[in-house]
Amino acid sequence: MLLRFTKMQGLGNDFVVLDLITQRFNLQQRHIAKIADRHFGIGCDQVLAVEVPLSPDVDFRYRIFNADGSEVEQCGNGARCFAKFVRDKKLTAQRLIKVATSSGVIELEIIDNNQVRVNMGSPILNPDSVPFLVTNTAENSSYDDSNDNTYVIETNGKYHEIGVVSLGNPHAVIAVENVRTADVSTIGPAIEKHPQFPQQVNVGFMQVISPSEIHLRVHERAAGETLACGSGACAAVVSGHLRGLLNDNVRVHLPGGELDIEWRGRGHPVMMTGPATSVYEGQLLL
Repeated sequence: MLLRFTKMQGLGNDFVVLDLITQRFNLQQRHIAKIADRHFGIGCDQVLAVEVPLSPDVDFRYRIFNADGSEVEQCGNGARCFAKFVRDKKLTAQRLIKVATSSGVIELEIIDNNQVRVNMGSPILNPDSVPFLVTNTAENSSYDDSNDNTYVIETNGKYHEIGVVSLGNPHAVIAVENVRTADVSTIGPAIEKHPQFPQQVNVGFMQVISPSEIHLRVHERAAGETLACGSGACAAVVSGHLRGLLNDNVRVHLPGGELDIEWRGRGHPVMMTGPATSVYEGQLLL
Protein backbone atom coordinates (compact mmCIF):
# COMPACT_ATOMS: atom_id res chain seq x y z
CA MET A 1 0.00 0.00 0.00
CA LEU A 2 0.96 3.65 -0.34
CA LEU A 3 1.72 5.22 3.02
CA ARG A 4 1.66 9.01 3.35
CA PHE A 5 4.49 10.51 5.39
CA THR A 6 6.00 13.85 6.38
CA LYS A 7 9.73 14.41 6.79
CA MET A 8 10.41 16.79 9.69
CA GLN A 9 13.36 18.04 11.69
CA GLY A 10 14.03 19.68 15.03
CA LEU A 11 17.51 21.23 15.14
CA GLY A 12 18.69 18.72 12.54
CA ASN A 13 17.35 15.72 14.47
CA ASP A 14 15.23 14.31 11.63
CA PHE A 15 12.06 12.26 11.68
CA VAL A 16 9.57 10.54 9.42
CA VAL A 17 6.11 11.20 10.89
CA LEU A 18 3.23 8.85 10.08
CA ASP A 19 -0.46 9.64 10.56
CA LEU A 20 -1.89 6.29 11.66
CA ILE A 21 -5.27 7.82 12.48
CA THR A 22 -6.60 8.73 9.03
CA GLN A 23 -4.68 5.88 7.39
CA ARG A 24 -4.52 2.37 8.80
CA PHE A 25 -1.31 0.41 8.65
CA ASN A 26 0.18 -2.37 10.77
CA LEU A 27 3.60 -0.83 11.35
CA GLN A 28 6.25 -3.49 11.95
CA GLN A 29 9.94 -3.36 12.84
CA ARG A 30 11.02 -4.27 9.30
CA HIS A 31 8.96 -1.39 7.89
CA ILE A 32 10.56 1.10 10.27
CA ALA A 33 14.07 -0.08 9.43
CA LYS A 34 13.31 0.30 5.72
CA ILE A 35 11.84 3.79 6.14
CA ALA A 36 14.77 4.98 8.27
CA ASP A 37 17.50 3.61 5.98
CA ARG A 38 19.33 6.59 4.47
CA HIS A 39 20.47 4.63 1.41
CA PHE A 40 17.42 2.52 0.52
CA GLY A 41 14.60 4.38 2.27
CA ILE A 42 13.66 7.92 3.22
CA GLY A 43 16.26 8.21 5.96
CA CYS A 44 15.80 9.56 9.49
CA ASP A 45 17.00 9.33 13.07
CA GLN A 46 13.59 8.11 14.24
CA VAL A 47 10.11 7.26 12.97
CA LEU A 48 7.21 8.88 14.85
CA ALA A 49 3.69 7.44 14.83
CA VAL A 50 0.54 9.48 15.55
CA GLU A 51 -2.11 7.11 16.88
CA VAL A 52 -5.55 7.16 18.49
CA PRO A 53 -5.22 7.50 22.27
CA LEU A 54 -5.86 4.51 24.48
CA SER A 55 -7.51 6.62 27.22
CA PRO A 56 -9.97 9.54 27.04
CA ASP A 57 -7.84 11.97 29.08
CA VAL A 58 -5.24 12.49 26.32
CA ASP A 59 -5.50 13.72 22.74
CA PHE A 60 -3.09 11.36 20.98
CA ARG A 61 -0.78 8.40 21.44
CA TYR A 62 2.83 9.28 20.56
CA ARG A 63 5.12 6.38 19.62
CA ILE A 64 8.85 6.68 18.85
CA PHE A 65 10.97 4.16 16.97
CA ASN A 66 14.74 4.18 16.48
CA ALA A 67 16.22 3.56 13.04
CA ASP A 68 16.71 -0.12 13.86
CA GLY A 69 13.00 -0.51 14.55
CA SER A 70 13.23 -0.64 18.35
CA GLU A 71 10.63 1.39 20.24
CA VAL A 72 11.85 3.95 22.78
CA GLU A 73 10.13 5.87 25.55
CA GLN A 74 10.75 9.53 24.80
CA CYS A 75 12.10 12.06 22.30
CA GLY A 76 11.90 15.77 23.02
CA ASN A 77 12.77 16.99 19.51
CA GLY A 78 10.26 14.51 18.13
CA ALA A 79 7.61 15.78 20.53
CA ARG A 80 7.89 19.28 19.08
CA CYS A 81 7.61 17.90 15.54
CA PHE A 82 4.64 15.79 16.66
CA ALA A 83 2.82 18.91 17.90
CA LYS A 84 3.41 20.83 14.68
CA PHE A 85 2.38 17.83 12.60
CA VAL A 86 -1.02 17.27 14.25
CA ARG A 87 -1.81 20.99 13.93
CA ASP A 88 -0.65 21.22 10.30
CA LYS A 89 -2.70 18.12 9.40
CA LYS A 90 -5.74 19.55 11.22
CA LEU A 91 -5.94 16.52 13.48
CA THR A 92 -6.51 19.05 16.27
CA ALA A 93 -7.20 22.76 16.57
CA GLN A 94 -5.85 22.98 20.12
CA ARG A 95 -2.69 24.86 21.00
CA LEU A 96 -2.19 22.80 24.17
CA ILE A 97 -2.02 19.09 23.39
CA LYS A 98 -1.74 16.14 25.77
CA VAL A 99 -0.10 13.02 24.37
CA ALA A 100 0.59 9.60 25.87
CA THR A 101 4.03 8.08 25.47
CA SER A 102 5.16 4.66 26.69
CA SER A 103 6.69 6.41 29.72
CA GLY A 104 3.77 8.70 30.60
CA VAL A 105 1.81 11.77 29.53
CA ILE A 106 3.49 14.96 28.28
CA GLU A 107 1.99 18.33 27.30
CA LEU A 108 2.88 20.17 24.10
CA GLU A 109 2.12 23.85 23.56
CA ILE A 110 2.21 25.53 20.13
CA ILE A 111 3.70 28.99 20.66
CA ASP A 112 3.86 30.01 16.99
CA ASN A 113 4.30 28.32 13.61
CA ASN A 114 7.73 26.92 14.42
CA GLN A 115 8.24 27.18 18.20
CA VAL A 116 6.84 24.53 20.52
CA ARG A 117 7.04 24.39 24.31
CA VAL A 118 7.05 20.90 25.82
CA ASN A 119 6.29 19.98 29.41
CA MET A 120 8.57 16.96 29.76
CA GLY A 121 7.34 16.17 33.27
CA SER A 122 9.42 15.87 36.42
CA PRO A 123 12.80 14.18 35.96
CA ILE A 124 13.28 10.72 37.42
CA LEU A 125 16.26 10.82 39.78
CA ASN A 126 16.09 7.54 41.67
CA PRO A 127 18.65 5.32 39.88
CA ASP A 128 16.50 2.21 40.33
CA SER A 129 13.84 3.86 38.18
CA VAL A 130 16.19 5.19 35.47
CA PRO A 131 17.27 2.29 35.53
CA PHE A 132 20.88 2.47 36.73
CA LEU A 133 22.50 -0.20 38.89
CA VAL A 134 24.45 1.51 41.67
CA THR A 135 27.54 -0.42 42.75
CA ASN A 136 28.75 -0.62 46.33
CA THR A 137 32.11 1.03 45.73
CA ALA A 138 33.72 3.86 47.66
CA GLU A 139 33.12 6.18 44.72
CA ASN A 140 29.35 5.60 44.70
CA SER A 141 26.72 5.97 47.36
CA SER A 142 23.14 4.81 47.67
CA TYR A 143 20.47 7.23 46.51
CA ASP A 144 18.91 9.89 48.70
CA ASP A 145 17.02 13.10 47.89
CA SER A 146 19.87 15.34 49.04
CA ASN A 147 22.57 14.10 46.65
CA ASP A 148 23.54 15.55 43.27
CA ASN A 149 22.83 12.32 41.36
CA THR A 150 26.42 11.84 40.27
CA TYR A 151 28.09 8.44 40.22
CA VAL A 152 31.42 7.06 39.05
CA ILE A 153 31.47 4.53 36.22
CA GLU A 154 34.40 2.66 34.68
CA THR A 155 34.94 2.00 30.98
CA ASN A 156 38.09 0.61 29.40
CA GLY A 157 40.10 1.22 32.56
CA LYS A 158 39.03 4.88 32.87
CA TYR A 159 36.65 6.41 35.41
CA HIS A 160 33.97 8.94 34.51
CA GLU A 161 31.72 10.96 36.81
CA ILE A 162 28.21 10.89 35.37
CA GLY A 163 24.94 12.52 36.29
CA VAL A 164 22.13 9.97 36.06
CA VAL A 165 18.69 11.26 35.03
CA SER A 166 15.63 9.94 33.23
CA LEU A 167 13.11 12.02 31.30
CA GLY A 168 11.15 8.87 30.51
CA ASN A 169 14.33 7.62 28.83
CA PRO A 170 17.70 7.15 30.57
CA HIS A 171 20.55 9.68 30.35
CA ALA A 172 24.12 9.83 31.62
CA VAL A 173 25.65 13.33 31.64
CA ILE A 174 29.40 13.97 31.68
CA ALA A 175 30.82 17.46 32.35
CA VAL A 176 33.71 18.21 29.96
CA GLU A 177 36.03 21.17 29.50
CA ASN A 178 35.40 21.40 25.75
CA VAL A 179 32.72 19.56 23.74
CA ARG A 180 34.77 19.93 20.56
CA THR A 181 37.57 17.76 21.91
CA ALA A 182 35.39 15.37 23.94
CA ASP A 183 35.87 11.73 22.90
CA VAL A 184 32.19 11.19 22.13
CA SER A 185 32.77 8.42 19.59
CA THR A 186 34.62 6.21 22.09
CA ILE A 187 33.18 7.05 25.50
CA GLY A 188 29.60 7.37 24.25
CA PRO A 189 29.19 3.78 22.98
CA ALA A 190 31.09 2.37 25.99
CA ILE A 191 28.72 3.99 28.49
CA GLU A 192 25.64 3.41 26.30
CA LYS A 193 26.04 -0.36 26.63
CA HIS A 194 27.55 -0.44 30.13
CA PRO A 195 26.10 -3.27 32.26
CA GLN A 196 25.08 -0.77 34.96
CA PHE A 197 22.49 0.52 32.46
CA PRO A 198 20.33 -2.57 31.81
CA GLN A 199 18.23 -0.74 29.17
CA GLN A 200 21.28 1.09 27.77
CA VAL A 201 21.53 4.87 27.98
CA ASN A 202 21.88 8.15 26.08
CA VAL A 203 25.16 9.88 26.89
CA GLY A 204 25.49 13.67 27.03
CA PHE A 205 28.77 15.64 27.02
CA MET A 206 28.16 19.02 28.66
CA GLN A 207 30.43 22.06 28.62
CA VAL A 208 29.28 24.79 31.04
CA ILE A 209 29.84 28.27 29.61
CA SER A 210 27.99 30.13 32.37
CA PRO A 211 25.18 29.32 34.84
CA SER A 212 22.69 30.09 32.06
CA GLU A 213 24.46 28.62 29.01
CA ILE A 214 25.96 25.26 28.00
CA HIS A 215 27.24 23.47 24.92
CA LEU A 216 26.13 19.86 24.51
CA ARG A 217 26.82 16.83 22.34
CA VAL A 218 24.76 13.66 22.73
CA HIS A 219 25.42 10.05 21.80
CA GLU A 220 21.98 8.43 21.55
CA ARG A 221 21.05 4.80 22.09
CA ALA A 222 20.97 2.80 18.85
CA ALA A 223 21.60 5.96 16.82
CA GLY A 224 25.07 7.29 17.65
CA GLU A 225 25.78 11.01 17.87
CA THR A 226 22.92 13.17 16.59
CA LEU A 227 22.73 16.87 15.79
CA ALA A 228 20.34 17.43 18.69
CA CYS A 229 18.60 15.57 21.49
CA GLY A 230 15.77 17.35 23.29
CA SER A 231 15.50 14.98 26.24
CA GLY A 232 19.31 14.99 26.41
CA ALA A 233 19.29 18.79 26.72
CA CYS A 234 16.74 18.53 29.53
CA ALA A 235 18.80 15.86 31.30
CA ALA A 236 21.97 17.95 31.02
CA VAL A 237 20.30 21.00 32.57
CA VAL A 238 18.81 18.90 35.39
CA SER A 239 22.21 17.32 36.09
CA GLY A 240 24.01 20.69 35.96
CA HIS A 241 21.39 22.24 38.24
CA LEU A 242 21.74 19.42 40.79
CA ARG A 243 25.52 19.86 40.77
CA GLY A 244 25.13 23.58 41.50
CA LEU A 245 26.51 24.59 38.10
CA LEU A 246 23.37 25.94 36.42
CA ASN A 247 20.45 28.30 37.05
CA ASP A 248 16.76 27.60 36.49
CA ASN A 249 16.79 28.86 32.87
CA VAL A 250 19.49 27.66 30.50
CA ARG A 251 20.21 28.14 26.79
CA VAL A 252 21.56 24.85 25.38
CA HIS A 253 23.72 25.01 22.25
CA LEU A 254 23.66 21.76 20.27
CA PRO A 255 25.33 21.06 16.91
CA GLY A 256 21.94 21.50 15.19
CA GLY A 257 20.82 24.66 17.01
CA GLU A 258 19.54 25.97 20.34
CA LEU A 259 16.97 24.97 22.95
CA ASP A 260 15.75 26.86 26.00
CA ILE A 261 15.31 24.68 29.08
CA GLU A 262 13.69 25.65 32.37
CA TRP A 263 13.85 23.58 35.58
CA ARG A 264 13.13 25.01 39.01
CA GLY A 265 14.37 22.04 40.99
CA ARG A 266 13.05 18.85 42.53
CA GLY A 267 9.29 18.42 42.30
CA HIS A 268 9.00 20.68 39.24
CA PRO A 269 8.60 19.70 35.58
CA VAL A 270 11.24 20.35 32.93
CA MET A 271 10.07 22.80 30.25
CA MET A 272 11.72 22.74 26.82
CA THR A 273 11.17 25.33 24.07
CA GLY A 274 12.52 25.03 20.54
CA PRO A 275 11.73 24.85 16.83
CA ALA A 276 10.02 22.21 14.69
CA THR A 277 10.13 22.30 10.89
CA SER A 278 8.40 20.36 8.12
CA VAL A 279 10.80 19.48 5.30
CA TYR A 280 8.70 17.65 2.69
CA GLU A 281 5.83 15.21 2.22
CA GLY A 282 5.46 12.11 0.12
CA GLN A 283 4.13 8.59 -0.26
CA LEU A 284 6.04 5.37 0.27
CA LEU A 285 5.14 1.99 -1.18
CA LEU A 286 5.31 -0.66 1.54
